Amino acid sequence: MEKTYDIAIIGGGPAGYVAAIRCAQLGMKTTCVDAWVSNDGKGAFGGTCLNAGCIPSKAMLESSEVFYRAQHEFSRHGVNLKGVELDLAQMQKRRAEIVNGSTNGIVTLFKGYGVDGYYGMASIPAPGQITITPSDGKTAMQLRANKIVIASGSTPIELKGAAFDGKHIVDSWRALEFTEVPKKLGVIGAGVIGLELGSVWARLGSEVVILEAMEQFLAIADQQVAKEAARQYKKQGLDIRLGCKLQSAKTARNKVRVEYTTAGKNESLEFDTLIVAVGRRPYTDGLFAPELGIKLDERGFISVDRHYQTSVPGIYAIGDVIGGQMLAHKASEEGVALAEILAGQKSHVNYNAVPSVIYTTPEIAWVGQTEEQVKAAGIAYRTGTFPFAANGRAKALEQPAGMVKFIADEKSDRILGVHMIGPYVSELIAEMVLAIEFEASSEDIARTMHAHPSLSEVVHEAALAVDGRPIHFVARRKPV
Repeated sequence: MEKTYDIAIIGGGPAGYVAAIRCAQLGMKTTCVDAWVSNDGKGAFGGTCLNAGCIPSKAMLESSEVFYRAQHEFSRHGVNLKGVELDLAQMQKRRAEIVNGSTNGIVTLFKGYGVDGYYGMASIPAPGQITITPSDGKTAMQLRANKIVIASGSTPIELKGAAFDGKHIVDSWRALEFTEVPKKLGVIGAGVIGLELGSVWARLGSEVVILEAMEQFLAIADQQVAKEAARQYKKQGLDIRLGCKLQSAKTARNKVRVEYTTAGKNESLEFDTLIVAVGRRPYTDGLFAPELGIKLDERGFISVDRHYQTSVPGIYAIGDVIGGQMLAHKASEEGVALAEILAGQKSHVNYNAVPSVIYTTPEIAWVGQTEEQVKAAGIAYRTGTFPFAANGRAKALEQPAGMVKFIADEKSDRILGVHMIGPYVSELIAEMVLAIEFEASSEDIARTMHAHPSLSEVVHEAALAVDGRPIHFVARRKPV
C-alpha cells in the first residue's frame, strides 16, 4: 500500500529539511526526500549547503586562515613557531568530519520529530503523487501527499567553453576536496564563491588569478566596501582581473589553457586547475514533466505566489529553486514560513532584511540597501562610517582592517542599509538585521549601550557618525 502524508518535501537542504521539521512540529505527517549522494556513495541530507557549500567551505576557510596566521601573524603575539607545515590530508579529514556531523544531525532531528526521510531521486507524475527512485538502485516506490513542496535547490552553472571534468576544471564542490595544493589556480568568477575559494587556496600556497567578466568589482555590495575589499585582497596576493570574458578552457598535458578577451584583446593563461564559479541555476532536472503545468520563468526558476504556491494547486516551492537571493538562511526562513502557512497560520519573510556575508578575511556583511541603490531611488540620505583601526578589540585581534557604514533616511533617520568589512562582521550584522526588521533609526543604535571592549563598538560609533558625533574618531562634519 502506498504511504500517504500530509506534506511531502522534495529536497533536504536548508529549505527542505527546515520546512519538514516545522511541518512536523505543527502536527503534520511529513516526509522529506533528497537525492544527494556523497563521495562514499551514501545518501545524505543537508543539500549543497551542508555537503558541498556553506559548511565545508567555512571549515576550509578557518583551517587555511589558521595556517596563514601561524606563518605570518603569530610572531606578533610573541608566539614563535618554526617549521610550520601543511597537512592537507588532516585538513580535509577535519572538513569531512564536520560535514558528516552536520548531515547526521539532520537524521537525528528527523527521528526526533517523526519525519520520514528517504534517499533517492523524486519526481512528480501528477498532483499529490511522488515517485522515488532510491539512490541504492532498489525498486522505485510511490508516495501520496495532500501537499507537495519542491525545495530541490540549485546547482553550479557549467559554461559551454569550460565543461567540468572533475579533475582539472571543477565546480565549487570539487574545489573543496583537492588532495594537493595547485601551484597555479585559476578561478572564473569574482563573486562570493570565487572569492572564498580563491582565498582558501591562496592561503595554502596557490598562486591565484581570478577572472571576472564584469567591469565592476562586487557589484552586489556597497561600492565603498567593495573598494576596501579589493584593496585588502590585493595585499593578500589575490590577482583579480575585471572585464575578462572567457572564450574557452581546454585541458592538455595536465594543464588548463584559458582563452579570454579583455579590453578588446585576446589573452591566455595556463593553470594547473581551474575553478568555475559563475553562479548557480535552479535544479529541476527530471523533477516534473512540462505537461504537469508548473510554470517557470525565463531563467528556469519556479514561479510562485506570495504563499509559495506554484501554478498547480497543492504544489509549492521554496528556496533557491524559486530564485531571489540564493542564500541558505533565506531558504530556511521560507521553509518555516510555508510550514506555518500550510498550518493555517499567518507568516511571511521580510526580504528587505536578508543579511549577506562573504567569509573572506576580512569578512564582508551587509543588510538593506547599498548607497548606490538609495541614490538611484532618489532618497535623501545620510551616511556614517567608523574604522576598525580605531577599535581596541580589533587591534588586540591583529585585525584592524575595514569599517562599518550606516545609511539612514535624511528625514526620518530610519536605517536603510548597513555595510561592514572587518573581523567577525558575519556576527555583527545580526544586530543590524534586527534593527531593520523593527524599522529602527540610527539614533536608536547610537543610544544603545555596547560592551567595551568589543567589536560591536564600531557599529555603535558608525551610528553616532550619522550625526557627525563619533567619540573615538574625528568626524568630517559638524556634530548634531
